[in-house]
Amino acid sequence: MITHDPFTIRISETIKLQINLAAENAIAAKRNTEKIAVEIKSFIADSDISEFHTALGQYLNYYQAIEEQDADRVLYLAVPIETYQDFFQLSFVQRALNRYQVKLIIYDPKHEEIQLWIK
Repeated sequence: MITHDPFTIRISETIKLQINLAAENAIAAKRNTEKIAVEIKSFIADSDISEFHTALGQYLNYYQAIEEQDADRVLYLAVPIETYQDFFQLSFVQRALNRYQVKLIIYDPKHEEIQLWIK
């Protein structure tokens, strides 16, 4: 069962990261007994590579912040199944995902369901 909570990480007295963007969603949740944070990306912009750069940069920033302040929480990047089956299979993308050990959730936006968890 997944439960949702607001998720903010403070990285200094004046700066905080909210894993929450206008057109995207992010959640802090529990999956069974595992505490997780999920950055959900839609990949609807004109450039998949530009979307990937943004998503990977955010993932790495959030990973570092979570590691420092909520180390038992696992961060996932959620992407649509079509994007995963197409763009995420490119060798460049696969190398980046492996290098940075990005954990993925593959979801079906039409049916609003998770298809695959990739640790």
